[in-house]
Amino acid sequence: MNKEVQANDTVPEQAIGTGGSRIEEGAERFKRATSDAVAHAKEKVDHVADRVEDGLHRATDKAAGAATRATEKAGEYSERGREVYDEAMDRADAWLEKARDYVREKPVQSVAIALGAGWLLGRILRR
Repeated sequence: MNKEVQANDTVPEQAIGTGGSRIEEGAERFKRATSDAVAHAKEKVDHVADRVEDGLHRATDKAAGAATRATEKAGEYSERGREVYDEAMDRADAWLEKARDYVREKPVQSVAIALGAGWLLGRILRR
């Protein structure tokens, strides 16, 4: 029995050499596959990063364009508001000048109208 165990315990060196080279070949294939997978993953990540960056640039450009248009519109509305205000002030000044001219031309009638308007306003507000 001992002889059988001893015979089975000794593995021919050829078997060790063949097994070792197969392990090395497997390890090399695994190393290449891992490197290929890492390279492929890196390419995908770079591609996705480029797409995200492009999307951010487009969004930033759109936001800047919208802000510029909003600023231009605000400037237009501000200018239009100034124009309307100036027109209203010009009309008020013209009306005031007409009233002054009327008072200069007809002072007695102007005083009578002012008294009548004051009396009427007082009656209305008393109620």
